[in-house]
Amino acid sequence: MKTTSAILALLLGSTICSIGKSYYLHTFTRTQLTDKFWGEGATFGDLNCDGKPDIVSGPFWYEGPDFTKRHEFYPAKATFNLKKDGNEQTIEGFEGALGVNNKYSDNFFAFVHDFNGDKWNDILIVGFPGEWTAWFENPKGAAGHWKKHIALDVTDNESPTFTDLTDDGKPELVCSSKGAYGYADPDRKNPTAPWKFHPISPNNKYHRFTHGMGVGDVNGDGRNDLLEKSGWWEHPKSLTGDPLWTYHPFEFTPIGGAQMYAYDVNGDGLNDVITSYAAHGFGLVWYEQTRADGKTTFKQHTILSAEQKRVPDKYGVSFSELHALDLVDMDNDGLKDIVTGKRFWSHGREGDPDRNDSAVLYWFKLVRGKNHAVEFVPQLIDDNSGVGTQVVAAPCSNKKYPDVVVGNKRGTFYLQHSVKKVSKTVWEAEQPKALKP
Repeated sequence: MKTTSAILALLLGSTICSIGKSYYLHTFTRTQLTDKFWGEGATFGDLNCDGKPDIVSGPFWYEGPDFTKRHEFYPAKATFNLKKDGNEQTIEGFEGALGVNNKYSDNFFAFVHDFNGDKWNDILIVGFPGEWTAWFENPKGAAGHWKKHIALDVTDNESPTFTDLTDDGKPELVCSSKGAYGYADPDRKNPTAPWKFHPISPNNKYHRFTHGMGVGDVNGDGRNDLLEKSGWWEHPKSLTGDPLWTYHPFEFTPIGGAQMYAYDVNGDGLNDVITSYAAHGFGLVWYEQTRADGKTTFKQHTILSAEQKRVPDKYGVSFSELHALDLVDMDNDGLKDIVTGKRFWSHGREGDPDRNDSAVLYWFKLVRGKNHAVEFVPQLIDDNSGVGTQVVAAPCSNKKYPDVVVGNKRGTFYLQHSVKKVSKTVWEAEQPKALKP
């Protein structure tokens, strides 16, 4: 078991919202748990049964609430050599922002769940695209590495997720595998056995690096559907016999983004679709669902320009590589907001647009107006962390207001959310200002 001290950083982002006649200032304090590159994902979860959320990132979990005590749950073997000032040094982790070459980790996503029903949360890790997903069995407080159980031998797509696609109240691994979209679930009576993959599409030769996927009820029938960059797969009334799902083509993005969501953005009773436009380029959009003559289609609305070049929005915001999104109510106003940012050096120092720009992290506040008008207002969380292939916003230090956790090539970051009641004058001064035309 290893422990380490956290590296504290200064407060960078401050954002605002109003609730009724009260005014609140939202700020975030960044704590860098490590500057080493161990993985592209991170999440929260109570791993020692003390009722306090911990953080999982790479081969480590960090004890809450201060996250200064670190535990290694599988072997942290990765190192790289770096020559500096004529000397060569060995650095822990995969080669990321501390190095010069483009390397990838073997850890892209982390989820927390009790797989064997022993009342202790375990850890699910999705490795490099096209390779294994495994869960690590919680030793119930005992020292040493956790026992590894292979769940799925091939997990494709760069935005797999662990959620309840089948509407049975239990989460599944949703992904593509060996050419088909589908889901894998454990045998609840034999949880250590490999999981069964249930294809919902034909073998369309989806490859390991396919971008863009999500889960949500698109057609409002109460059943979760699967979203992909070029359409959506409709959940059938019965899953008996593993039927193929009905495909509805629609080009949400020809390039492929990241996590996709079905959510009623404008409050008209129909679920819309939210997605980044290009995981390695520019663009954040939402698609308004419309129905006419028995047909369903979608109308694109721009949050950040989908032109594959820098085009600032009216607040001057523009950044590339939106490779991770979360959808969560950040300000407790009853509406879900978008959390996303820049995946720093996703392909290294070269290759992607604006790859060396600040690793920004934003939340976009959903504001509804009259006649179903909508605006997503950008709120800066931080400008020196960004996202990985996963970004998670969830209650941690405060049950009402989600904190954010990120793992990427710059390290692991915890963004603690604080809320303060302020005067209207202070609130108005802190609002993002539209640029003059």
